[in-house]
Amino acid sequence: MKLSVVIPCYNEAATLETLVGRVLAADVLGLERELVIVDDGSSDGSFARAEALAAADDSIVVARHAANRGKGAAVRTGFGLASGDVLLVQDADLEYDPADYGKLLAPIVNKGADVVYGSRFRGGDSTRVLYFWHSVGNRILTQLSNMFTDLNLSDMECCYKVFRREVLERITLNEDGFGFEPEITAKISRLAPRARIYEVGIGYAGRTYEDGKKITWRDGAWAIWCILRYNLFG
Repeated sequence: MKLSVVIPCYNEAATLETLVGRVLAADVLGLERELVIVDDGSSDGSFARAEALAAADDSIVVARHAANRGKGAAVRTGFGLASGDVLLVQDADLEYDPADYGKLLAPIVNKGADVVYGSRFRGGDSTRVLYFWHSVGNRILTQLSNMFTDLNLSDMECCYKVFRREVLERITLNEDGFGFEPEITAKISRLAPRARIYEVGIGYAGRTYEDGKKITWRDGAWAIWCILRYNLFG
């Protein structure tokens, strides 16, 4: 079985090399591994760093968007290039630690799961204390999503999501931005037969806006629209 780690990247030159090193060092439970880095129109040299990393390791695949299109668009490009049986989404910053891969992959390898979500609220090894209202917003969005999907997730917006390839082949994704998270959750929840979804606690080293955090309240408002759109209107 092969794992493809899909890494959307927008202006993360400062962290990309460290992140890739952590991905390559992570325990993936014996799976073959490839990295698919999709530079989403970065202007800070991220693409050049990605190309240098790929030149030094033939397990790394690199693609580039000519202009910034959003996380969802970069993830879709990565999914299209990935050759693995299992696909995992990894942000290019250092908020999420690849040391958690073993926990994320175990339900698929050992329990036959189809999809695994990470959760910042189920108790990982450590979580950085940051913005109160961000955590409230995440919980509200998750609960709203759960009301429509009939899932009992605790962190729908978490970056860490792992999929068997055959699950992704049964859905079509449209969202270019952070609306990717509620969209894919809604579409997976409607699969028949129902996908076997697990959730595991992960650590989280969140960034401040001074550190480069990009998500804003506008993304939260768009997430509400996406929850309604993809659950009520398909």
